[in-house]
Amino acid sequence: MSPTTNGARTTEQEPAAGPEPSVRAAQELLSRTALGVFRLNGQFLAVSEELARPAGLTAAWWQVLGAVLREPLPVAGVARAMGITRQSVQRVADLLVERGLAAYEPNPAHRRAKLLRPTEAGRAAVERIRPGHAELAARLRDTLGEERFARAAQALEELSDALARLESAEP
Repeated sequence: MSPTTNGARTTEQEPAAGPEPSVRAAQELLSRTALGVFRLNGQFLAVSEELARPAGLTAAWWQVLGAVLREPLPVAGVARAMGITRQSVQRVADLLVERGLAAYEPNPAHRRAKLLRPTEAGRAAVERIRPGHAELAARLRDTLGEERFARAAQALEELSDALARLESAEP
């Protein structure tokens, strides 16, 4: 605190009130986590593009096809599963259908929201990615160790779940 002169009287200036130390520490952790995830996202996108290119796919096409390999889903369901906008999934889905890698089929639960499913050509394209995907998975496992690799995946899942709970709790 430093005294200041205000006309004839002297006052003490209070320091600017900031967050308490534990809140500042939490803010620092949030910033570090966000920056790490942003960097990791960029790294995963670059690697995914490299893996998908020989199969004639982009990372986004692979991502959408991968979401519907087990079961057909509406575009909104794919978007929810991937945490991206319905509009961006719709654009990719339409391109996949146009190129014969996916098809729309009727949705018994909703007349207008058709289900997206991979075609045989789409499944074959994803299958061509598997060897590179398996090699990268093994290299990461060998670099991190199986237990650390599993803990990293679990931590990211827990972080995503926590953010989803916070978002759904907001007014």
